[in-house]
Amino acid sequence: MRPVRLPSVIATATVVALAAVTGCAEKSDTKGGGSGGAGSVQVTAKDDACEISKKEFPAGHLELAVENKGSKVTEVYVLFPDDRIVTERENIGPGTKAKITAEVKAGSYEIACKPGMKGDGIRQKITVTGGTATRRSPEMDAAVASYRKYVQEQADQTLPKVKVFTDAVRAGDLAAAKKAYAPSRIGWERTEPVAESFGDIDPKVDTRADGLEPGQKWTGWHRLEKELWADKKLGPDAKALADALDKDLLDWQKRVGRAEITPTSMANGAKELLDEVAAGKVTGEEERYSHTDLVDFQANVEGAERSYELLKPVAVKNDKALVTELDKQFAALNGLLDKYRTGSGTNSSDSSASPDSTDSADSADSADSYEFMSYDKVGKAERKELSDGVNALAEPLSKLAAAVVK
Repeated sequence: MRPVRLPSVIATATVVALAAVTGCAEKSDTKGGGSGGAGSVQVTAKDDACEISKKEFPAGHLELAVENKGSKVTEVYVLFPDDRIVTERENIGPGTKAKITAEVKAGSYEIACKPGMKGDGIRQKITVTGGTATRRSPEMDAAVASYRKYVQEQADQTLPKVKVFTDAVRAGDLAAAKKAYAPSRIGWERTEPVAESFGDIDPKVDTRADGLEPGQKWTGWHRLEKELWADKKLGPDAKALADALDKDLLDWQKRVGRAEITPTSMANGAKELLDEVAAGKVTGEEERYSHTDLVDFQANVEGAERSYELLKPVAVKNDKALVTELDKQFAALNGLLDKYRTGSGTNSSDSSASPDSTDSADSADSADSYEFMSYDKVGKAERKELSDGVNALAEPLSKLAAAVVK
């Protein structure tokens, strides 16, 4: 869960590792598939300021060159007026730099710096003028169309799995609810950046107790997770919480089709999913009561790999070496995950499958390839190995957005 307006809880070691990753430079769009754009917009993030080099520029490919001159880890967002996310980069450590590539249309936006990764952030209004429309190849259009279909299918397939979970909660059946909990989250975790782009759904369904804003009521999966595993009983409002989860996720399902999706948002979303793994799954913070972190871990990796596979036909033309490295690192990380399975299945991802096919990913939901050991049984050395694998993939993945707009 990567909140739009809520704090993230990240271990210091993870922040340091991710700060190194986010410092990797991405190339700006100066030729090939894009046109228009602002060139590079300098963003200087401080503890009490968010300074930008220009507040008006033409539509097209936007590159933000971010430097954190503050004393706190920060994150930088480009936001629509209604707080939907255009693009973001988290975990930018003090004294480090990051470059963010995005595709923006004409309109009004805000750039937000969030020192300490909390609250609404320090915001600057920007205006994107008409400019020249960004050109896309047929391969880019196909990638976006396929990914849009994928995220809709994930939402559609999540709702009945959630109902199995919430029906068990309403019936007071703790054993059945525990069994259904992790499977109900797979589709959400695969496509989380798209869900979070709406701004208001994620805080309702995927917030942890220490991510609450003052006055915010705690609802969603993790509230019920605590009751099931930590409290070992369902409270008097459990049925209402189950009803609210059904309602909020139905809202998500209906809105997914209207999400703003571009090749760069797909690439950035893949990187965000790896950041999710590093920030919450490897540390054990996401599923702190159920210890089902490895299920979320695999779903995040699958979602990132799906975006990558769809963008690969474009990326391989522009940066073949990057594609070779990404293939290698995805395979290595999937191999690490296989070590912690308790069923006989192996990783469901198959990079040789057609990018339009969701069969391999969906079959995992009903197979034992999603049976993992409890994460509290994974030792410190093994967690370090997983963290190293995530970071090894996240570094080249941070360059994917630049590769698809060369």
